[in-house]
This record gives sequence, structure tokens and C-alpha cells, in this order.
Amino acid sequence: MHLTSKGFPLFLTFDLDAETMWTGRDPDYARRPIMMSQGAYGWKVGTDRILKLLDQYEAKTTFFVPGLVVEQRPALMERILEAGHEIAHHSYSHRWILTLSHDEEREEMERGFEAIRRVTGYAPKGWRSPAAELSDISMDLMLEYGFEYSSNFFDDDSPYLHVVNGQQTDLVELPFRWVLDDAPFFQYSIALPGRTMQAPSAVAETWKLELDALHAEKRMMMIGFHPQIIGQPSRLWALEQLLKRAREKGDVWIGRCDDMVADMRPRLKAATA
Repeated sequence: MHLTSKGFPLFLTFDLDAETMWTGRDPDYARRPIMMSQGAYGWKVGTDRILKLLDQYEAKTTFFVPGLVVEQRPALMERILEAGHEIAHHSYSHRWILTLSHDEEREEMERGFEAIRRVTGYAPKGWRSPAAELSDISMDLMLEYGFEYSSNFFDDDSPYLHVVNGQQTDLVELPFRWVLDDAPFFQYSIALPGRTMQAPSAVAETWKLELDALHAEKRMMMIGFHPQIIGQPSRLWALEQLLKRAREKGDVWIGRCDDMVADMRPRLKAATA
């Protein structure tokens, strides 16, 4: 039996960082227009190309968006929402959590939370760290703000309920791994770590093999993309190959994180009990 009522859960998520991928690391990068243009590709071109592909395959997904980008690109947020996708929390400015004081981290959480609520009309249900790191208060903040799921940890191939400060919670973790992220394969930058340009065919084969194995084990697959990376034509081809493989299996549910978490939580609670 799969973890959801609608089959194997395949989570396609998109971190729409735009220029904050750079400015979150160093605000001075904002003075480098060519560098900033790499982030702009995500909102100018990449996201709409992704939305068109998702519509073609009738797939609903989740976009993790920094609050600053939500505020700067309201028309794009509207297109994401009109297509039926979820907007989830990805900090406010994409600053690295380990460089923040507790007060600064709380401000990032609050400002991003409110930016999403203003644009979408609902409180965000999921949170993903802007740089794959947590502080000693991050889990407490997620509970305080009422998040239903986290997608941050790399420790499993199945969802699970978090234990925080020794207490069992209803906060669902949707784990992933670096092999299930487009950046290690495709990100090329003169400033950020990693300068790689792998063949899309090799990446597509990797993701299809991951899907085959996880599907056979009746687990889940969480994969993270960045519109400025995967939204480029040859790289989007790799995503389409994954969509085709998922369609071939016949029992794969590609859905929004919030919808799939709501479906699987009763099973997770029963298993924990």
C-alpha cells in the first residue's frame, strides 16, 4: 500500500529564489547586474515555461518563494495561483540562517509569512530553509507559526512526523537529498559554490532511476528545482523525462505538498501511535 490514497507521492517543488539566491549570500551582489540577471531568468522566463509543462501533464506542485520575491512579482504569483499550485514559505530574503541572530531569523519568518498571506489569502502551510540549514530555534518557529509540513531534512526516503524538544508533533517532514535537486547538476556561477554543467540526459536517467527504486519500495520522492536552472530548455527536457516515466507507472500522484500531506498524515499518525 502506498503512503497516500491516490498512489505513490511524487513531490515536484520549485524554489523561486530569483535574485535572492545571490543577494541572500552577499547584499553587495545587487550591484552586479550580470549576476542578478541569472536570477531574473527564473521569473522572466523559467517559471512560465515550467507552468506550461506542468499544465501539459496536469501536474499540481508547490513553489517555495522568498517573501521578497512574492512582493516584487505579484503578477507571477497570480499566474502560479491561477494554475492551481501552492505557494509555500522560503524565508523573506533568502539570507543564510546560520548568519542570523534569533531576532533576525524571527523577522525573516514573520515577513515572509505575511507576504505570502497577503498575496494568496492563506497562511503558508510549508517551510523550507533558504540554504539547507536550521538554527536552534527553527523547529520551534515552525511549530509556533502553525506549519503543517517541513521539507528540509536529508535523513529518509519516507515522510515522518517530527519530535521536537522530546514531544511528538503533527509536523510532517518531506525529506529529500542533493541527488534530488537540480542545482548540484546544473548550477554554474562565478560566485556561488559549484560550477557544473552535466548533460541533461545523464540527470534525467538519475532521476528516473531514483523514481523506479522509490516507487518499488512504496516510499515517496521529493525533488527540488529552481526555475532559473531547470527552466532553461535543455534542462526542462530532463524534468519532462521524469514526468513521462511517472505517467508510465500509472499510480503516481503528482500533487501540491499541502494536499498530499493532508492525505498522508492520518497514516503517519497511526503508524507513530
